[in-house]
Amino acid sequence: MSAPQLSVLFFLQMFVILAACRLVGAAARRVGQPLVVGEMVAGVLLGPSLLGLLAPGAQAALFPPESLKVLFVTAQVGIGLYMFFVGIEFDVEVFRRQMRSAAAVSLAGMIVPFALGAALAPWLMQMPGLFGEQVRSHEAALFLGAAIAITAFPMLARIIYERGLAGTQLGTLSLAAGAMGDAVAWCVLAVVLASFGGGAVVAVKAIGGGVVFTVLMLTVGRLLLTRLGAAAERDGRLTPTMLSTCLMLLMLAAWATDAAGIHAVFGGFLLGVAMPRGLLTRELQRDLEPFTVVFLLPMFFTYSGLNTRLDMVNSLPLLGVALVVLAASCLGKFGACWAAARLTGSDNRLALAVGALMNARGMMELILLNIGLQKGIIQPPLFAMLVLMAVVTTLMASPVFELVYGRHARAEGKLRETPPVDD
Repeated sequence: MSAPQLSVLFFLQMFVILAACRLVGAAARRVGQPLVVGEMVAGVLLGPSLLGLLAPGAQAALFPPESLKVLFVTAQVGIGLYMFFVGIEFDVEVFRRQMRSAAAVSLAGMIVPFALGAALAPWLMQMPGLFGEQVRSHEAALFLGAAIAITAFPMLARIIYERGLAGTQLGTLSLAAGAMGDAVAWCVLAVVLASFGGGAVVAVKAIGGGVVFTVLMLTVGRLLLTRLGAAAERDGRLTPTMLSTCLMLLMLAAWATDAAGIHAVFGGFLLGVAMPRGLLTRELQRDLEPFTVVFLLPMFFTYSGLNTRLDMVNSLPLLGVALVVLAASCLGKFGACWAAARLTGSDNRLALAVGALMNARGMMELILLNIGLQKGIIQPPLFAMLVLMAVVTTLMASPVFELVYGRHARAEGKLRETPPVDD
């Protein structure tokens, strides 16, 4: 397919993606789900799980394999830019006050579900067609543990934003714990890839590079960015030069973390955290955030949905395995995060809310699973089971959150009302 043909097709793809995400997102809002959950489901519906079953010819013509590379790259720009704005909303002072709680929630939310996933691996390895033939038991345990322990960091950020939790104690605690937990999960994945043939350099680069980047960004980077913020305050506006500088820095940060092996979202997030608060960040949000959320972010969900085959769970034994994986995921993540929050001083309602939010897996799970599938660590049936777990835990997050925290907080005036569907 030539470049002009890809260009023509891309415009049609974007029309379908935006229309589907808007329609399904609006339907999701009407049943109490965040818009982002509807966009995630819309991405799955546009893939082989529904459109590919009902109209395989149309789905193949609309999303041919040659076009997916363009969609993938654009999706990475969207998710990186979105996480930049999440970082801007991140309240560092609240995080410092809650460092102990965030670390405890993150640690518990990793160790317990990771242990449950690792314990399930030997049983699943006895079933043919779930793991790759060359996968050894410790590799299977590490990968499955990471897959069950991961949190949907971008999805969590979007839910927190839509629920009016950005900058609050609950929102900051959940985001901080989610960020730390997902960073650890990506480091574990790097170890798996290293043992699976990538070499030790893969793990060293991911862990060492991530630590170095974080330290530099939050020390030297923050100091240099302060000058940019001061220039914006002095001029009283965001100039085109300032805007282009911020976008260049975002691309550089995304490249650094992606090249290190811990995904571009962390580069965007850390740059946002390091940005000086004031006129500069307010103008960036006003100029770029609506376009990012409405236009770019749906591509991320659609690309992941195009790689999802829920029809692979097509027998009672496989469905039984999927239910066991789902139960282990929910009990491990929700229970561990709730217990850790309680032990570090949070009241029961806040701790339950943390557990509900941290239990969502979403798109970070799909990214990790796609890597595992591409590298031959897992096979399509196990991929489908874990995708099903990701979808169900993400769908659970909002109703459980509302049940244990949201409705009570709104009644007490601690939480704003959910925006209308057509906001």
